[in-house]
Amino acid sequence: MSQEINHNRRRFLCNAAMTIAATQLTLVGCATEQPGNPKSADTPPTKGGTNTSFSSLKQIDAGLLNVGYAEAGPADGPAVVLLHGWPYDIYSFVDVAPLLAAKGYRVIVPYLRGYGTTSFLSSATMRNAQQSAVGLDIIALMDALKIQKAIVGGFDWGARTADAMAVLWPERCKAIVSVSGYLISSPAGNQTPLPPQGACAFWYQYYFATEVGKAGYAKYLDAFNKFIWHQASPKWNFDDATYNRTAASFSNPDHVDIVMHDYRWRLGLADGERKYDDLEKQLAELPVVTVPAITMEGDSNGAAHPPSTAYRNKFSGKYDYRLITGGVGHNIPQEAPQAFADAIVDVDGF
Repeated sequence: MSQEINHNRRRFLCNAAMTIAATQLTLVGCATEQPGNPKSADTPPTKGGTNTSFSSLKQIDAGLLNVGYAEAGPADGPAVVLLHGWPYDIYSFVDVAPLLAAKGYRVIVPYLRGYGTTSFLSSATMRNAQQSAVGLDIIALMDALKIQKAIVGGFDWGARTADAMAVLWPERCKAIVSVSGYLISSPAGNQTPLPPQGACAFWYQYYFATEVGKAGYAKYLDAFNKFIWHQASPKWNFDDATYNRTAASFSNPDHVDIVMHDYRWRLGLADGERKYDDLEKQLAELPVVTVPAITMEGDSNGAAHPPSTAYRNKFSGKYDYRLITGGVGHNIPQEAPQAFADAIVDVDGF
């Protein structure tokens, strides 16, 4: 009994510290917090699970990659680019895409580098996952698809990419929807030590910093990522079929290397490429997002995330914050697709 109590107490302390830890790790260098006016979604979010496939899956050469992507909606509609995170894939948006297509949007949902059918055009290209490189992937995709400007929405890596695109290439972003807010960071900014209760929120990043962590991720890939799903969305009762549709994208031959580089680079344990230095210097200044933006949070997000007040002053344009209630976790697009689609439509009207 005492062992069970101690285990539950440790888990409680770890979860309670996630907000503090996320604020320190991702927002080091931000100005003083500003009071916000957060509000819950006006209507309960529609649950996901309506769709199990996309109407159209395509491939295109774009920049350094041959990108696999889903497309929905009219070819001449206003463009929306939707970006997934780790350990997820395009199926996070399988219910969002048709909702937006029905509104007349041209919806593009790419596999990020290291996922699904996206592959590198050259074996010599560094398997790099730093934030500017992933942002450039999406700019190259938009160029290849002849999309000059788009609404960009995402969560996790996808939210970080949307934020980075908005500050580096604001002329390409009509607006953004970013789950968990402002996620731009830098290796130098992430050097602030965390207290032990906070550090446990990032256990997987420290695990990935080791060679045994890389080997463990590769060996237990399926079990590892399913565990992360449960941790990040503790009230999301997804079934095996839902997980397995996404898990197929982790068989990408570059997946493990891309994931390892992402988290090692963030902690300053892996080098980036010199050609991205200027872009990373700009991002390290934590510039303000000037394009219209909506940030969102699930009321049961089990992943580390900053409070909305911690990043409010990083958005200087038209802005709204939405708390999605009803046990919604980290993967808002898949858990609450109607709420995410509504945010895209609403930010378009700002």
